[in-house]
Parts: sequence; C-alpha cells; structure tokens
Amino acid sequence: MRGRRVLTAALLVALCAVFLYQVGLFGMVVWFKYRNPGFTPVMQDTLQALRMDDPKARLSHQWVPYAQISPQLKRAVIASEDSGFVEHDGVEWDAIRKAWRYNQRQEARGRGKRRGGSTITQQLAKNLFLSNSRNYLRKGQELILTYMIELVMDKRRILELYLNVAQWGKATFGAQAAAAHYYRSSAARLSATQAAELASMLPNPAYYDQHGMTAYLRAHAATVRARMRLVEVP
Repeated sequence: MRGRRVLTAALLVALCAVFLYQVGLFGMVVWFKYRNPGFTPVMQDTLQALRMDDPKARLSHQWVPYAQISPQLKRAVIASEDSGFVEHDGVEWDAIRKAWRYNQRQEARGRGKRRGGSTITQQLAKNLFLSNSRNYLRKGQELILTYMIELVMDKRRILELYLNVAQWGKATFGAQAAAAHYYRSSAARLSATQAAELASMLPNPAYYDQHGMTAYLRAHAATVRARMRLVEVP
C-alpha cells in the first residue's frame, strides 16, 4: 500500500511538472506574438555543429518586418510548403498520414529519402522551440506547440516569424540573409523566379547551399512558380 501511494505521488509530481512546462511554453508563444526572436534552438544546434569544424563559424541572419519581404516569396513559400496555410488550423492530418505511408514504403525498400507532412506552423514550432531531431516525443510536442501558436497568433504573424527564422543554407537563416547570400539582393526585391528557387530549397537548404541550382531544383522551382498565383497570402 505504501509503495502504491509513493508511486501515485511520483506520478502526480511528474504530471504537474509536465503541465507547468506546457504553461511555460504557452507563455513563450504569447511573448513571440509581440516580440521577435533572436537565436532559435535550430540556429544554436547548427552553429554548434559548424564550430566542430570551424571554431570561428558564424551564422548569417537579419530580421526584416513582414512588409519588407517580397509578396513573391510569401506566395512561393506557401505554394511550395503549405498551400492550405490560410485555411487549416495548424495541422494537416491527411498530409501527415500520406507522408507516414510513403516513408514506410521507402523504409521497406531500403531507401533513405523521406517525405514530411508538416505545415508552415509546425515548422515554425520546431524552429522556435525544438530542434531538427526526429523522434515521436519531439513530434508530439511539436503538435502541441502548433495548436498553441494557431490559438495565439494570426496567420500574418506566423508567416512573418517563419520567413525570418527558416534555414536557407548551411549557415543562412531568414529571408533577408538568404536574398543577400544567393542573389546579392534584399528580401523586399526578390523576383518571382528567385522566390520560387528559395522556396524550393527549404526541404534541404544545406545541400543546395553546397551544390547550387541543380536541375531538380530548377524544375521544382518552375512548378512552384506556376502554383504561386493559386495560393492566398495573409
């Protein structure tokens, strides 16, 4: 009997700790509704990895407000990453199921290529609060954060945050740094073609930073550009 009471007490303590942790995260979501983030966990992980080879490595990142980001890039990112962005509540369960089935088939065939079913809001949750690690616990926390973000923020703020913290190269984060890195331009002056190319890099930014504009990237960018006029931008 005493052992059962101890176990129950320990469980209650653990549940309280989890609850308080989630409350703390919710408070941070509210903070980011009004305040711009500086260094994100993904940036920190990336910098640590880079400094294993080069102790002087630095990241390139500069915040720009929503109005100073090209409408073309907003359209391109939505067309490429999350065409239903303005309509869904943060999670596209059908896309997640399709991605899971595809990944199961890939694993059965011994292939390494994987497909993600994450929305822009889910990617923002990962970038702002989590890491690039892949496990079910992290994915579960990502989903909780996604619903918190959608509850607190409007779509415009979500997209503004995402475009400023997304990784666009080995050491490049945010639309402004990406425009300067690849086109010697600014986020405000990106053309439709440039925007489509940048949006197409998002699934594997470090690879394209190293290998440049591959034939696949250009073909995918052409598809994205054709879809850009079909999507709605907040």
